[in-house]
Formats: sequence, C-alpha cells, structure tokens
Amino acid sequence: MQIYDELVARGLIAQVTDESEIKKLINEGKAKFYIGFDPTADSLHVGHFMALCLMKRLQEAGNKPVVLIGGGTGYVGDPSGRTDMRSMMTPETIQHNCNCFKKQMERFIEFGEDKAIMVNNADWLLKLNYIELLREVGSCFSVNNMLRAECYKQRMEKGLSFLEFNYMIMQSYDFYYLFQNYGCNMQFGGDDQWSNMLGGTELIRRKLGKDAYAMTITLLMNSEGKKMGKTANGAVWLDPDKTSPFEFFQYWRNVGDKDVLKCIRMLTFLPIEEIDKMNDWEGSKLNEAKEILAYELTSLVHGKEEAEKARTASHALFAGGGDDSNMPTTEIEEDSLTDGEIGILDLMLICSLVSSKSEARRLVQQGGVFIDGVKAEAIDKKISRQELKEGIKIKKGKKTFHKAIMK
Repeated sequence: MQIYDELVARGLIAQVTDESEIKKLINEGKAKFYIGFDPTADSLHVGHFMALCLMKRLQEAGNKPVVLIGGGTGYVGDPSGRTDMRSMMTPETIQHNCNCFKKQMERFIEFGEDKAIMVNNADWLLKLNYIELLREVGSCFSVNNMLRAECYKQRMEKGLSFLEFNYMIMQSYDFYYLFQNYGCNMQFGGDDQWSNMLGGTELIRRKLGKDAYAMTITLLMNSEGKKMGKTANGAVWLDPDKTSPFEFFQYWRNVGDKDVLKCIRMLTFLPIEEIDKMNDWEGSKLNEAKEILAYELTSLVHGKEEAEKARTASHALFAGGGDDSNMPTTEIEEDSLTDGEIGILDLMLICSLVSSKSEARRLVQQGGVFIDGVKAEAIDKKISRQELKEGIKIKKGKKTFHKAIMK
C-alpha cells in the first residue's frame, strides 16, 4: 500500500485541492510540504499530535517537511474555531515558545541537511512594509470571499477585529514566500484551516501563475462530535512537566469504546492489517485495544521506558495498592496548612483535581473521592501534616489517581 492510500485508509485526509497530483507527489516522495504551528503556549498538545504524526509518516515515505513556526502570525492570532480574541503575547514569550516547540518536534521529525527544516515566519512577516503588502497582496483577496470563510464565522458573531481579519492574508503570504524561497509545493493543516490554505494556493496562482497544493487533515473528534485532547483541567500536553507520562497514558487508556479503534487507526504506526483485525473486538478486548493505544502513543511522545512505567503503574493502581512512584504528585507547602491540617476541598484544588471548591464539594457529596482507599464521607474532612509527610493517595472517580505529599 502506497503512502497516500494508507493516509486514506487511516481516515486522515479531509479535503484536497487536486487529489491526483497530490497523490502522485506524495507517493513518489516529491512533496516538499509545510505545516504551521503558532506558538500560543510553551508546549505542543494533543491537538498538534495528528500533524506531527502526518509529518513523520510523510518523511518516512521520502517527502521533505518544512516546519513553520508562527513567530510572526503569533503576533496576530488565529481566529479559527474561537469565539474570543487570543491574548497578545510579548516577543520574548513568542520566542521562548518557539524554542520549546522545536525540542518536542525532534521526537517525531528528523531535522538536518536534506531532512526536515524549521523556519520562523517572523523572519519575513515582521519586515513587511504595510503599503507594499497592500499593493502586492491585498489586491488578490476578495473581502466578500473572506467574510464567507469558515475560519471567521464564529468570531463574526462576537466581533472580528481587523487584527484577526488579517490572519488569512498572513498565512497565505507564508505559502507564497515558502513556495518562492524554499520550493514548498504543498501545505497541510487541520480541516479548520481550509479557507486559509486555499488563500495561499490562489495567491501563488495569481502572482506566479503556478500551481501549489493543499490538503487538510481530519480533526480528531470523539463520537460526541467534540475535539479530543482536553480534560476537565485543560489541554493534554506533550510536555511531561505539564501532563505527566502517567496522565498521558491514562488519557488514552480511558477513551470511549466508540473512539478507540479510530484513534489507533489515525494516530499509531501499527500496520493497517493489524488494526483491521481489531474491528470485531468487543467487551474486554476493547480494553486491550485501549491499552495498546495508550502504550503506543505514550511511547511516541515520551519513549518506551516511560510508556512501560506508565503501564506498570496503571496495572498496579487498578489492581489495588501497588507502586505509586509514577503517579502524578503534588508537593504541599507548609503555608497551605492551618493548625497543621488541610481540608479535603482545598487539597483537591491545590492538586488540580478540580477547577473549583464547589466541584470538589459535589464530588465528595456524591461519594466520588477516596483517600488511601477510604471514601471521603464529609466535605469538612481534614488531612494532617503527619499524613501528608507519609504521602496520601487521592482517587477521584474510577480512573483518576493523585498523590499528595508534604514538601
């Protein structure tokens, strides 16, 4: 099976501009493609995972990736899929985030001479003269068409700033610049970027009279139509300091029954033939599939050693008792205690197990919180300094474990 057919079989392709040409270029290893990543945080997250895996697959098939870090577009902010305007970041924050991204990407993509390269659009966008840009590029865009674009629809309801309105032009200019200066003939991105990507292919056609191509990747959605990669406490990060390997493993171990095979197909590098054999799995076999998914993805992001630790810790915890050395842990400061004690609601909040004390109160009242295996019966339960010195294990619901220990 050639690489394009494999991408189709895995359900990764959403939209393409010219399927026959894209298929030919990819299969022959002649695509020099780019995917953009705006540095909105100091870590990549599960939302970026599909793009990273796609780059890895295509590089292994002989194609050349160009990683575009949006040091310039980060000054504007992508309005796609948002109802509010992104926070403005300082140049120092943007640069720091760019540096963090490259370190994480090296786990997926091989950089070097005649391998993948990384570029930063700050190198050309920040040098643009506004009047020159309007004359050179602005005349190629129809405001009517831009306003119909899917990426602006949600923002239009709350009010789209002129700053954000320029994002499509910036992204299109990136493709135009990379086409001329780096020989990029293709752009890949999430399905919510389709309008921006078409803007780039059209700009190249109008300015240079040449063809460039775009392909969008299927967004990772669960069976309820919601984007995957978020928990009650926020995004699932690829940085182990933000989301530990154990938490990362548990996130995938706990995906819904209806989603597990789709995730294995789209995200892992297991052979298609092996995955097809899982199509009829039910009951306990689906739990086995979830563990395969969790192990494979944790290995990809954190390495096999951390994946083994996470799997061992998961088995031990769910078997009762067991090794908790790899469990997410919060060190409790002395000043968090009052008269040598801390209330269960405050402790859960400090451990980021809940987003508010009212949520913690509700969980305790519903019988969903256990301390060292014993159900917390009262919302005014206190934990002593001595207990924290020895370390206590908090269980929230059936699947979330956390350790609290005195610093």
